Amino acid sequence: MTLNIYLTFDDNCREAFAFYRSVFGGEFSELQTFGDGPPDMGVPDDAKHRIMHVSLPVGDSVLMGSDSNPAFGPSPIAGTNFSISYTPTSRDDADVKFAALATGGTVSMPMADMFWGSYFGSCTDQFGIAWQINWEQPPSD
Repeated sequence: MTLNIYLTFDDNCREAFAFYRSVFGGEFSELQTFGDGPPDMGVPDDAKHRIMHVSLPVGDSVLMGSDSNPAFGPSPIAGTNFSISYTPTSRDDADVKFAALATGGTVSMPMADMFWGSYFGSCTDQFGIAWQINWEQPPSD
C-alpha cells in the first residue's frame, strides 16, 4: 500500500508538471488527456486537451495530477486543490478503506471498475480531506 499526493489544476496541469519534472527529473509514467477517454465521458471539445491524468515518479513516491473538467464541476481553489491517493493491497482492502474514509463524509465517485483498468473511487472524509482509492487490478490471462 502507498500514499501519494494528487493535485488538481484549472487548465495548467501540463505546465505545472513540466516544472515539477524540471525540478525532480525523471519521466512521466502516465500522461493522458480527457480526449483520450471514452466518448461517453461527456467531455466538451474545448476541454479535451486538458490533462486527465499524469504521474511523475519522485523517489519512492508518485506525484500525480489532472486538470479540472468543466463538465464535472467547478474549478479547483488553490490551497485545497489536492487529494491523497491510497493504493490498497487488494480489492477488499479498497472497499474497507473507502467505506471507512467515506463514513461521515461525502462520496464523489463510488468504488467501481474504470475504463483504465483500475478499481477506483473518491470521497471527502469527515474532516474535509479528499481521498482517492485506486487498486490496479492484475491483468487477466
